Amino acid sequence: MKRVNTIAVFAAAVLLASGCSEGSGDDDGSGFEFWSFTGINQKIDVDAYTKAHPDAKIKLTEVGSTTETAQALTAALAGGKVPDLVLIQGDDLPKFMQAPENFVDLTTLGADKIKGDYLDWVMSQSTTGDKIVGIPTDVGGMAIAYRTDLFKAAGLPTDREQVSKLWPTWDAFTEVGKQYVQATGKPFLDNTPTSIFYQAVNQGTERYYDADHKLSYDKNPQVKAAFDLTLKVFASGISAKQGSFSTGWTAGMSKGDFAVVSAPAWMLNAIRTNAPGTTGKWDIATIPGGSGNWGGSYLAIPKRAKNPKAAWKYIAEMQSPAGQLANFLAKGNLPTTPSVYTDPQLVGREEPFFSNAPIGKIYTQSVVNVKPFYIGPDDATVGSELLNTLTSVEQGKVDPANAWDTALTNVKNALRG
Repeated sequence: MKRVNTIAVFAAAVLLASGCSEGSGDDDGSGFEFWSFTGINQKIDVDAYTKAHPDAKIKLTEVGSTTETAQALTAALAGGKVPDLVLIQGDDLPKFMQAPENFVDLTTLGADKIKGDYLDWVMSQSTTGDKIVGIPTDVGGMAIAYRTDLFKAAGLPTDREQVSKLWPTWDAFTEVGKQYVQATGKPFLDNTPTSIFYQAVNQGTERYYDADHKLSYDKNPQVKAAFDLTLKVFASGISAKQGSFSTGWTAGMSKGDFAVVSAPAWMLNAIRTNAPGTTGKWDIATIPGGSGNWGGSYLAIPKRAKNPKAAWKYIAEMQSPAGQLANFLAKGNLPTTPSVYTDPQLVGREEPFFSNAPIGKIYTQSVVNVKPFYIGPDDATVGSELLNTLTSVEQGKVDPANAWDTALTNVKNALRG
């Protein structure tokens, strides 16, 4: 409770400093409407905030997937009813950054005073000129979540350090998967599109745009290598073909239908939520390749929001360094505020659900060596089409031999559409 009160004082100070400014409206600072996407469990944050502020009335709506939420926001900005606060997935943000006038410039509410609290490469994504459109909530440091009980049954090591040494590369990871399948007759991995492609493609120095900010997905050898790796892993026969966040994926996680899930920091809460009966059966190992970032989101306030002051108060409190540390301790979301990376609570954090894995150490080590790449306005579209094609391969709808050409055609059609 002491920590919450400290954050509240900080938030109040920021609000007093900002005074009456753009988008401040005449709201009373207590209630607002909040749009989020599913799978990230913003309810935990909202509940924590309303417990500390009983007068706050927050209407939380989980709109749908990240893509569906971005589409709904696009429609609302075009003339519909906008929320007061919206969570935007990192890959979707660049498209909205093309029209920053659709959002409250958060520097008018005090964001210019706190922008130094966040990782520069994360904050730069939501900054245009001297305007700040969004405040980052988390980054997606990478790791592998694995079932120790299933590894033991397959004759594989269960100690996280030994497991990490099994797969310094994705090829080595695939070999471990083949050993598991041979020993158990069961799939090793949940699926290849998200657990392989989305990991590997986010470990490169460039992704879908080149250094000149021009689309290069069809020419970038790193993207092609990640795509080909995914096809190779699928061909090895280790995938359960259960798409992330699908009904089959959720059920399979509880039943032990697969032993491994690629787990960026924010995925830990999804595993806990979807498979509560597996507590103590999971552990966390290093991702092949050692580092990388998948995911991360931003909180933004649409320009026509009726309650911007209340929304900003929530942002300032919940996304302060102390607020992000509390969020990490509650859900495992990795902070974007490097000042807490050495905090004893983060460094010493051991997660009981995941066999007391030191998740603070594991995930911060995953992001400290990340070399950020440019994320452009069509990143989400390109990534979705590449992922969807690989999903179609797993479902037997696309021949692996034709997958790359099919993916390029699908991307080009989507970009034209």
